[in-house]
Amino acid sequence: MKLSFSRICAIWRRFRRGALRHHTDHARYLPQIESLMRRADPNAHWHVRANWMIDLAEWVRREPKVSLLGDDKWRRVKHQRIRFLLDWLDANRDVRQNVQATLRKTLREATGHELFSATGMPRESAFFSELSERIAKLVLPRPVGQQDLSALFTAMFPDESDAAWLMSLDDRTLLRLWKLGGDDGIAHGYRQQIDEAMLYLVTMVISVGISPAFRQRLEPRMPLLATPFMALRRELEVCLMIKTHDASALRSVRMLVAVCQAQTDKIYAHLDEHGVSVSLVYHVERMRAQLARIARLLDLRSAQAEHGSGQVQAVLADLIVANHHRSSVRELLSRSFALLARKMVERNADHGELYIARNRIEYKMVWRAALLGGCVAGFIALAKLGIDTIGLAKFFSGLFQSVVFAAGFLCISAIGGVLATRQPAVTAPALAAETAALDTPEGLRALLLRATAILRAQAAAIFGNLLTVVPVMAVLCTVVLPVFHRPLIMPAKAEVVLHSLSLVGFTPLFAIATGVLLWLASLAAGFADNWFTLRGLKLGLAHHRRLVHALGANRAQRLAAWLERNIAAIAGNLALAVLLGMTPVIADFFGVPLAVRQVTLSAATLTAAAGSLGWDVFSTPQFWLACAGVLVTGLLNVATAFGCALVLSLRARDVPRGRRRMVFRAVLRRFVLAPAAFFWPVTVRNEEAALQQEMDEQMVEQSQMEEAESVREKKEEREEEGR
Repeated sequence: MKLSFSRICAIWRRFRRGALRHHTDHARYLPQIESLMRRADPNAHWHVRANWMIDLAEWVRREPKVSLLGDDKWRRVKHQRIRFLLDWLDANRDVRQNVQATLRKTLREATGHELFSATGMPRESAFFSELSERIAKLVLPRPVGQQDLSALFTAMFPDESDAAWLMSLDDRTLLRLWKLGGDDGIAHGYRQQIDEAMLYLVTMVISVGISPAFRQRLEPRMPLLATPFMALRRELEVCLMIKTHDASALRSVRMLVAVCQAQTDKIYAHLDEHGVSVSLVYHVERMRAQLARIARLLDLRSAQAEHGSGQVQAVLADLIVANHHRSSVRELLSRSFALLARKMVERNADHGELYIARNRIEYKMVWRAALLGGCVAGFIALAKLGIDTIGLAKFFSGLFQSVVFAAGFLCISAIGGVLATRQPAVTAPALAAETAALDTPEGLRALLLRATAILRAQAAAIFGNLLTVVPVMAVLCTVVLPVFHRPLIMPAKAEVVLHSLSLVGFTPLFAIATGVLLWLASLAAGFADNWFTLRGLKLGLAHHRRLVHALGANRAQRLAAWLERNIAAIAGNLALAVLLGMTPVIADFFGVPLAVRQVTLSAATLTAAAGSLGWDVFSTPQFWLACAGVLVTGLLNVATAFGCALVLSLRARDVPRGRRRMVFRAVLRRFVLAPAAFFWPVTVRNEEAALQQEMDEQMVEQSQMEEAESVREKKEEREEEGR
């Protein structure tokens, strides 16, 4: 058993290390090279020769996992390995001839169409197909196909860092490598494959550029044959048919490539007007990558009159980087959804200004709206407790609660009320509007002021809801007792409710989970608004024949305009209702004891439990722990939902990770130093003065941290030079 385990460990180490053994010891270059070069066999099968070339590239690029050398020094080490290899082959002519024959035969047999046209490019025609293909590629190994130069290139240079040392190779070393593995026949064959790859890429660009989804977003709408995409195909064919180097034809093709790239920029500029689609973003990103590849291949083709080693290096490095990005699932999701998130927060920037309290007037508006919301929330809590009392199956109980929540939330929105801690589609857009200049103290100050105003509005909503939901629920408990001859909650159940709402328990975790649900509901509101615009439903409803016949033209237009203004609020309320009602049911199905803890509904439930237990409950510690749990629930609801919205806004604007951490530290620092500004309005002049003082202190601390970091880096450099 022990022997078998040792063999398994040895096999695993060889599998992780690769085909070569002991090639990390730099002092053993000579035996490594001799062993590797004598394996070259021009008469061997394609896969044998391909694996030999992969081993050769692995020997050149291999780095130990732990090393004291920096990237620049490792780059020089790899260059030294290549030069040492070439010098050894020059000294051993018989081996050199065998190696040269093996390389040239392999490159002559390989087909490079896919290498130039598809390596690093999205292959599938749709986003989710591409996503599933990338996931399968991570799990399943891809074999080096017969005479497939693309798969061979990918296996030889699997890391993005390979592009750096390949680009820094000197011209003399590149010329020696070309003389070793190439000749005029190979060069002529690859020139033809490059031309064919450019024609293929142009055809793919045309298929998207003349599609209805693309053309309807461009102005002015021109005939198909007059579009720059069709013209690019014609000019490229003319350029490729000319045998000699024609600078004017090449310049014309480059100009049309730039025009096509400008057309994709117009697509991005018009996404606000027509809405954002994941499929459209994917196709536009693929088109931009294909146009960039055409431009790179044009540069390589134009440099063939001279040696063009620099352009060859640039193309190979571009292929390595693009292939690394294409293999990354995270890269696909990040690039496809970054623009979607950004446009979503920009599109909803005009919704929900009621949730921002910049001054006393806006604070009072939110507070008054919260009073109305608290009244309705009392009846929502009453209906929820009634459903719990019936004793339905968990699924139907969650379903009916979702219906009650949806009706109540829509009623609150219809009467102009506010529900505490509910994050509308305004939070992320309002924060994203202030993230354009975070590299300046003024930009960070504006973001902090906006964040404070949003959190202050949430505090006003909590105060207003609690001020009315508690007396409303107390009155409802008083009415229910004589009507039904029983309390709203039985005493035994009321004791369980007090323990479940207690601060000592899972209440904080449940409050954080509820905050995530509140943020997800705001995302649903943003996506619904984007979907409404993407489908063109405003015009579709305003000119719908049956709707116009039933309501009249003016009423149909007013209905369409009303839906456009309120679709985000409606979708957000419905999504929040379903999340609050069904999430505990789904969690219970998987054995997770998750409960919803929203501050207003929790306060109403606590009031009902206290009413069932009588006045003596005020003298028990369980009641006051439950009160503390309700207050902490409100704090965590707001903090979690706001934090998620802030992360979304910063990522949508491509704010670097270090600057994102600085923003969160600034918000927390302001909350610790001036917590009063987050709960009730203060004088604007005093607030700005306090904020300016906090910003000055933070800038001083940041400069000290940067200076300490600089001293530490210099010390490490001196120690490295000493070693």
